Amino acid sequence: MSDPAAAETPLLDDSVKGCLDFKGRPVHRSSSGGWTSASFIIAVEVAERFAYYGISSNLITYLTGPLGLSTAAAAAQVNAWSGVATLLPLLGAFLADSFLGRYRTIILASLVYILGLGLLTLSATLPSVTTSGAPNADNVTLNTSSMLQYQVILFFFSLYLVAFGQGGHKPCVQAFGADQFDAEHPVECKAKSSFFNWWYFSIAAGILLTLLILNYIQENLSWVLGFAIPAIVMAVGLLVFVLGTMTYRFSVKGDEESPFVRIGRVFILAIRNRKIASSAIATEESLKQFKFLDKALLAPDSTMEQGKVCSMREVEEAKAVLRLAPIWATCLIYAVVFAQTSTLFTKQGATMDRSITRGIEIPAATLQCFISFSILLFIPIYDRIVVPLARAFTGKPGGITTLQRIGTGIAVSAIAMVIAALVEMKRLQTAREHGLVDKPNVTVPMRVWWLVPQYSLCGLSDVLAIVGLQEFYYDQMPNELRSIGIALYLSILGVGSFLSSFLISVIETVTGKDGRDSWFADNLNRAHLDYFYWLLAALSALGLALYVYSARSYIYARRSTS
Repeated sequence: MSDPAAAETPLLDDSVKGCLDFKGRPVHRSSSGGWTSASFIIAVEVAERFAYYGISSNLITYLTGPLGLSTAAAAAQVNAWSGVATLLPLLGAFLADSFLGRYRTIILASLVYILGLGLLTLSATLPSVTTSGAPNADNVTLNTSSMLQYQVILFFFSLYLVAFGQGGHKPCVQAFGADQFDAEHPVECKAKSSFFNWWYFSIAAGILLTLLILNYIQENLSWVLGFAIPAIVMAVGLLVFVLGTMTYRFSVKGDEESPFVRIGRVFILAIRNRKIASSAIATEESLKQFKFLDKALLAPDSTMEQGKVCSMREVEEAKAVLRLAPIWATCLIYAVVFAQTSTLFTKQGATMDRSITRGIEIPAATLQCFISFSILLFIPIYDRIVVPLARAFTGKPGGITTLQRIGTGIAVSAIAMVIAALVEMKRLQTAREHGLVDKPNVTVPMRVWWLVPQYSLCGLSDVLAIVGLQEFYYDQMPNELRSIGIALYLSILGVGSFLSSFLISVIETVTGKDGRDSWFADNLNRAHLDYFYWLLAALSALGLALYVYSARSYIYARRSTS
């Protein structure tokens, strides 16, 4: 209800339009939202990323170690799980935007997440494939095999439970954090653009802690402890998130029907009216793309009967969603490259000299910390130096458009693959020169720091492409579907992981025929990861060309802060 006194003194009213507090009351700008609220939300996201990377970053090591899978099988399993984990946000976002709301979805998903991590810890307490040594060898082998089967079942059940938790958590947290900034307020509008940069900076810091601490604990102390710590951190993160409840802004949901229903009706009516002449439609400039959807403005008898047609706004919403499809498709090769940093890059590093001092060797998965270092270095430079300089020339709040930012990131990822291929060629040459081709368990005398450039370039690519995709899909979706927007960006990474798994499986089959060593042979000194990296570099160049073509024809929806 409106306050008559406030109406008489609008300059003194700092209430935020379209938002309520946790009790359903109007919220005031001075006491809600902004960076204060965002800090609580960022905290739970940092905890979630710490937990997620505590599992994913070293998952291939656990699968090829305690669970005894081959390199190709383990890489395929990691990519499949990663794909599911980044596609499930589409389901979580649908439930949040249509039924539960982002706040409730975050809490429920976090509880599922913690349960999955707890069961994962339990699975690690069971005997591993390396169990041996007992008076009755046959009975021990039988019992160990049986226990391993239960361990594998429990492990993968727990792993996919974590994926379900992440599916509800990931799309809602970032959208809920961005909701704390009012896009109609000039100061908060600029803060929202910075929010996406500092959001990624914060989670990179959480990931860095994971890579520096957890990977060492998992490989040198205990996998049980290495899985238990993420569960504890996730529980603490949820507690912090709940503590910020009184400061949050909750977007008001109108009495309108579901946006999914509205957009679906546009497509249905456009198909139903496909044979009707559309000459009578007065098409606005913003509606010139995808003209076939304009037929949803017509009733079957070409009259404008109430309830039988879609409004101009509904058609524009449908077009806004459809315009995102070419950008989504052309970013998939970038996502395939993204998938290699936690799989093949890790196996590559495991064969190299990783010693720091005598007796101390860093885990191969810890090399991913250079991605985080790169992110922590480049985000402040981008946000505090590049954006203000670009803003002075373009007048745009973000300095450059989000599409330009994404395209630059894709180009950098292609360069990273070229560097990775060259380094792998050098590693194989070193193995041949020292007679280690048939000695896969002997460390190749080549320092692991050779991998730093490819990891660092992947980090720079993330700063540009990942953050750009997050802001782009949040900003360009209809207001009620912003969780879906974040989920769509995540689905790029999910489908990319599946494509990576598919590519690896096909290449493994084709190149490993007739007993030959495949590109992904367990003995990496006989494998050819360099060929795969060259293939990805070529595909990245092709993907970039298609992306530029799609981006040049893109028309931004609604207002645009890009």
